[in-house]
Amino acid sequence: MKRNRMINRFNKLFAGFVVLSTLIMAGCGDGKGPIYTDTLNSGTIHISVDEAFKPVIDSQIKVFESQKPNAKIIVHYKPEAECLRDLNEDSTRLVIVTRGLKDDEVKTLAAKLSFPPTFGLLAYDAIAVIVNNQVRDTLFTMEDIRGMAKGISGYKYKVLLDGTTATSTVRYVADSLLKGQPMGANVVAANSSEGVIDYVSKNTDAIGLIGVSWIGDKDDSTQLRFLQKVKIAEIRCNGCSTTYVKPVQYNIAAHKYPMVRPLYYILKENYEGLGSGFKNFLVNVDKGQKIFYRSYLLPARSMFEVRPMQITE
Repeated sequence: MKRNRMINRFNKLFAGFVVLSTLIMAGCGDGKGPIYTDTLNSGTIHISVDEAFKPVIDSQIKVFESQKPNAKIIVHYKPEAECLRDLNEDSTRLVIVTRGLKDDEVKTLAAKLSFPPTFGLLAYDAIAVIVNNQVRDTLFTMEDIRGMAKGISGYKYKVLLDGTTATSTVRYVADSLLKGQPMGANVVAANSSEGVIDYVSKNTDAIGLIGVSWIGDKDDSTQLRFLQKVKIAEIRCNGCSTTYVKPVQYNIAAHKYPMVRPLYYILKENYEGLGSGFKNFLVNVDKGQKIFYRSYLLPARSMFEVRPMQITE
């Protein structure tokens, strides 16, 4: 009898262990990643964003959280290369930068995550050229800008960037503007886009290259203060012989302004979590895309038509 009671007790303990193990495995999924408790409309996540887009992403998050009171997005603004490195961090759910993923990057992340990340276009941004308010030179060609970045131009300006390495603006200058050729010794680094504006506002011998979302929105009181300190230069337009254009939406859409870059999201979710909810908001024509439009970026997901028009008296 005693032996039978011990066997029954062991069987009960074993059965309880099996049930407990099953519940744990069900809660952990395949055991390869953390348990997420967020949904499309609630929870807390961390995202990394290229510092060049702080004004517009701050606006996006403010509106999103006002519409989703149970959602909290903690944003970390960094140079682009650091944002891309954060894709390897479990805590980072979404990244917003100026390029998508390469095939080998998708494969590497898919192996780590056990599912492929997704990415897509959000908007198009223009790189604006700013000068001190006291400077008369406000019309430049791309040859002028390229020559100044190489340090071989007749213009004796320091060229201010939002860093010396790792930022999207530095990458644009190195890859798209200089095609891999070295930057001149006159290229100077500021700590941020706001630092570029501040330096140019105090020095007549400097020009700055920054994202248009920092100085394009004339309805933003902060940007109005910036525009009291500096002027936006005009660049000779693509396909035009004499016309100079500013980095505004029409000129981006019509391919007239020559310095344009895309803005992408990169998402690490294989379920309907808060990262997906915020991404859905950003690409929604009536929500996030309108905020990009108000911030003077060109929305990538909404129709933007250029129509011929005649004015008759």
